[in-house]
Amino acid sequence: MNGGLLVAGTTSDAGKSVVTAGICRWLVRQGVKVAPFKAQNMSLNSFVTREGAEIGRAQAMQAQACRVEPTAHMNPVLLKPGGERSSQVVLLGKPVGEMSARGYHGGRQERLLDTVLDSLAELRATYDAVICEGAGSPAEINLRRTDIVNMGIARGAGLPVLVVGDIDRGGVFASFFGTVALLAPGDQALVAGFLVNKFRGDVSLLEPGLEMLHGLTGRRTYGVLPFRHGLGIDEEDGLRVSLRGTVRESVVAPPVGEDVLRVAVCAVPLMSNFTDVDALAAEPGVVVRFADRPEELADADLVIVPGTRGTVRALEWLRERGLADAITRRAAEGRPVLGICGGFQLLGEHIEDDVESRAGHVDGLGLLPVRVRFAREKTLTRPAGEALGERVEGYEIHHGVVEVVAGEPFLDGCRVGQTWGTHWHGSLESDGFRRAFLREVAAAAGRRFVPAPDTSFAALREEQLDRLGDLIEHHADTDALWRLIESGAPQGLPFIPPGAPA
Repeated sequence: MNGGLLVAGTTSDAGKSVVTAGICRWLVRQGVKVAPFKAQNMSLNSFVTREGAEIGRAQAMQAQACRVEPTAHMNPVLLKPGGERSSQVVLLGKPVGEMSARGYHGGRQERLLDTVLDSLAELRATYDAVICEGAGSPAEINLRRTDIVNMGIARGAGLPVLVVGDIDRGGVFASFFGTVALLAPGDQALVAGFLVNKFRGDVSLLEPGLEMLHGLTGRRTYGVLPFRHGLGIDEEDGLRVSLRGTVRESVVAPPVGEDVLRVAVCAVPLMSNFTDVDALAAEPGVVVRFADRPEELADADLVIVPGTRGTVRALEWLRERGLADAITRRAAEGRPVLGICGGFQLLGEHIEDDVESRAGHVDGLGLLPVRVRFAREKTLTRPAGEALGERVEGYEIHHGVVEVVAGEPFLDGCRVGQTWGTHWHGSLESDGFRRAFLREVAAAAGRRFVPAPDTSFAALREEQLDRLGDLIEHHADTDALWRLIESGAPQGLPFIPPGAPA
């Protein structure tokens, strides 16, 4: 078997990432050797592979669904926004420069098609099946000429396309029809059918519409997935706590001790790898919320300043909104503050930045005895070590080079009192370390909070991925889906002329 499939969507956030992960987990449970692939990803949530390549977090999660190690070939092009109109281009895991949207779509993107097709071919030669994820909508006709992630990759590799639509948003039938109708005939020929996502209610009420859609398009629907809370794991760009959460505050299991522990995450501009707080949200009795006003930090037992693609910009934003003063007061009072990556850097004494913001010398908040200099070479590593008497693993993604001049050692950074700083993303996923850290936070906050002794973040993630696999297994036509993946691009499907039917 040398199968493949492209999961496209009627819109961004239609559910492509979770459907791709669900199909991957369903296949691997059938004994298929499968890999994920996304030719081009735009996200500030990224991950470092064992060989030191940077890829999107969603593809790392999908690799876990496949029970394989992620590689750069699974996401050969990663775009990391740095402002309104420019992004850092990461090619095969390494940054190759900053580029405006006009410059990228004006020629650079089209030249990358051979690179992404080579990566896909490498995966298809290694695995029985490759499940590819598109981006946005394949019907973005203004970008079709330079497309390398939707119909461009489907056409180049001869992949069948499954279009996912979020019915919870409304208008899913119009979105399905309109998506296919806007495509050129050669692209239409690759669209095998549809998958309805996030349906609430009685499926029998939907069936007449699905039959009419088949009559209008000649394409079948491969399944109707029910709405399930808390399935948005490792989001590309949405601001939410992944395992249990909502946009503003996580869903909390009852605490083990007498108190809950409240965590406020500063919603800094260009926030990156906010998935770092997922492991905290998974702990019973830990409330995680995102904050953008100083009063929202007042009752927090722990304030986290997360990673950001714009450290200097985030520092200015904190000062403008009064959050910097609130954080400084907390530190002076001995109330816990944790800075991660860019959030760690801006807690230091000063920053020399002629790379990211080109702002030169900038004074930091002065809460940690560290000095930061931005280097053109990006640090991409998977460190491991020990802290608070526990084993810790993480990953680093940063241009800032930190000189620690005092304080108590903490991972690669330091702590002063109850102010902590580190570059290590993902460290809170280490269960023993997370519990030890939360005990310190609870003691400093005067909370009678007790971390649950048996919370396993890895087990929760596996449970989540199995739930995605169950959605596909129980609510999709898996026999038809299997035939589609195995046989390749569909043939003989009718052309749909643009515009509504007569």
